[in-house]
Amino acid sequence: MASVAIVGVSKRFGDTAVLAPTDLVIEDGEFVVIVGPSGCGKSTLLRLIAGLETPTSGRILIDGRDVTDAAPADRGLAMVFQSYALYPHLSVAENIGFPLKVAKRPKAEIRARVAEVAASLDLTALLGRRPAALSGGQRQRVSIARAIVRQPDVLLLDEPLSNLDAELRGRMRHEFARLHGSLGATMIYVTHDQLEAMTLANRIVVMNAGVIEQVGSPLELYDDPATLHVARAIGSPGMNVVSGTVEEVAAEGATVRLSDGQQVRAGRLAALGQVVTVGVRPEHLHPSDTGPFTGAVELFERLGPLSFAHLGTRGAADTVVAQLPGDRRVTLGEVLTFAAPPAQIHLFNTAGNALPRVSP
Repeated sequence: MASVAIVGVSKRFGDTAVLAPTDLVIEDGEFVVIVGPSGCGKSTLLRLIAGLETPTSGRILIDGRDVTDAAPADRGLAMVFQSYALYPHLSVAENIGFPLKVAKRPKAEIRARVAEVAASLDLTALLGRRPAALSGGQRQRVSIARAIVRQPDVLLLDEPLSNLDAELRGRMRHEFARLHGSLGATMIYVTHDQLEAMTLANRIVVMNAGVIEQVGSPLELYDDPATLHVARAIGSPGMNVVSGTVEEVAAEGATVRLSDGQQVRAGRLAALGQVVTVGVRPEHLHPSDTGPFTGAVELFERLGPLSFAHLGTRGAADTVVAQLPGDRRVTLGEVLTFAAPPAQIHLFNTAGNALPRVSP
């Protein structure tokens, strides 16, 4: 195991800044997931840690050792890519053992390590096959086996599940969780899928436009998003957001008038007359005859034990999604009304930063 410290690291390609000066510490044995939309800089950050890119500024330390200028092979880490990158002319056993062969390890040691790693990933029966004879999930397990066969201190994973179908993604998430538990290695995992982040991570790093917006446990980011971007990035479906203006301030919080004239109470500190964005998660809405969130159902999704009603005009800025029990019957065009506890209402200023909660 090893810690990873990123100290003031930035990256530019010509005149384009893809990563602002960034500080991040990943502790021994952590499973950290970096999440964000395409182009936010998350894969660039991973490639900088791996040594596949050179930082424009800053330092990278692995277990306290400065590896900023070290070659990838000298950093004590391994990487799993989105594209598997298996050698088509080699068998599964030869693919897994290739890093040890390059390192000129004894043949007996290679055989023993390949057998051990293959057994841990249920690949023993496939060792004689070529990659073309494997399914997508099997190929990904082979690429993971090849990465861990050298027992790296740090394992980097760059969107490893993006090429798999939904069923395989679910199974492979379990594989990664099990693998982290058995290896105990520090794992840094990049994805744009917040479900993967929420289910796998000890801590999540949310990035946007080359900047780290928030770092914390999955529940910390879910309960207290620091920015509007984090609020939208964490949770499925995403947080509802509607615009409003603060029209009353009291000790217990603020009252906000929404663009349609409805009033919402929030347990947040705000200034009178302040323009804000009101955020509330679909699962925190409950039916209410006098609630402020109302609209005609334009889409209804039934997903087994849960259903989601989309209120408002499709494509409009202030549409609202509400979670309902799976047995609730709803018709298109039906008008529904919802409310939420003030403690579950989030407020964000015009810069997208969360306004603080009222102290208990």
